[in-house]
Amino acid sequence: MSISPRRVVIVGFDGCQALDLVGPMEVFAGAREAQARRGARDPGYAPVIACTGRTKSIRGTSGLTLRADATLAELARSRAAIDTLIIGGGEGAREAAGDTEILAEVTRAAGKARRVASVCTGAYVLAAAGLLDGKRATTHWAYCEALAKAFPRVRVEDDPIYVRDGAVWTSAGVTAGIDLALAMVEDDLGRELAMLIARWLVVFVRRAGGQSQFSAQLSAQAAERPTLRDLQAWIVEHPDAALDVPSLARRAAMSVRHFGRTFRAEVGLAPAAFVERVRVETARRLLETSARSIEEVAAAAGFGTPEALRRAFARRVGVSPREYRNRFGEGVTA
Repeated sequence: MSISPRRVVIVGFDGCQALDLVGPMEVFAGAREAQARRGARDPGYAPVIACTGRTKSIRGTSGLTLRADATLAELARSRAAIDTLIIGGGEGAREAAGDTEILAEVTRAAGKARRVASVCTGAYVLAAAGLLDGKRATTHWAYCEALAKAFPRVRVEDDPIYVRDGAVWTSAGVTAGIDLALAMVEDDLGRELAMLIARWLVVFVRRAGGQSQFSAQLSAQAAERPTLRDLQAWIVEHPDAALDVPSLARRAAMSVRHFGRTFRAEVGLAPAAFVERVRVETARRLLETSARSIEEVAAAAGFGTPEALRRAFARRVGVSPREYRNRFGEGVTA
């Protein structure tokens, strides 16, 4: 008996962020191709792009125009099942959240779907349709506060790359849609295939959903002075080095007082706070991808002792290093 491909409907609006649609599309299309090459009985997916207008075209904010396979209204009325409904984000999605006709179409399509998801500010559409009520959700970090204020029944989390609450998935901005789609492939067809697609797409590491939207570099602004920018990069590359303020000041060829004041003014963080963020990020990566002991992780990340690592994790992550590994480690144990 043949298995039907899972229909994945990716919805875009004029004024969308094109990568919100194209990123997941490439993941599901890649899975379909991989299954075909392997002669797998399960064909994977049949992804389609849907629009809410009548012209079957979607113009992104970048100027890129995409040709839709169907309108959302057609798919919502069709008897054909929908496996996964994904709402893309962008300015158009936030406008669509106020369109009652579009919300009715989304609600009807969601009622036929096994799971529902959003990328970036597509969460506004799901929230406006009542599909996120009482659920954990995320969106692009710049809109988390506004989403929580507009929809108080949604439990907005501003840090994760994506959040899964039952059959409802939401992701952060832009490239996080790729992480979301890869997680769905892993859930449906296994980790091996998801990792294969990640390699094809040259995604450096398939990120776990609970990972932060921010790297240490992204969560702090780049310094204006080349000397301090180079120092920031050096800190990231050498988390286990002596990174106390006097040592960093010497490397920057500044007095301790001038260095501390200048670093804070240009980076937006005190040197010690930036160093701790870098070290926590290094420890997170090692806990996720290596089998090193907690003691070895603490040393490699520059904390020196497991207790110092645990204190930093309590401040920055909210869980212990061991709990973090249990949740996000890729099959490794301490």
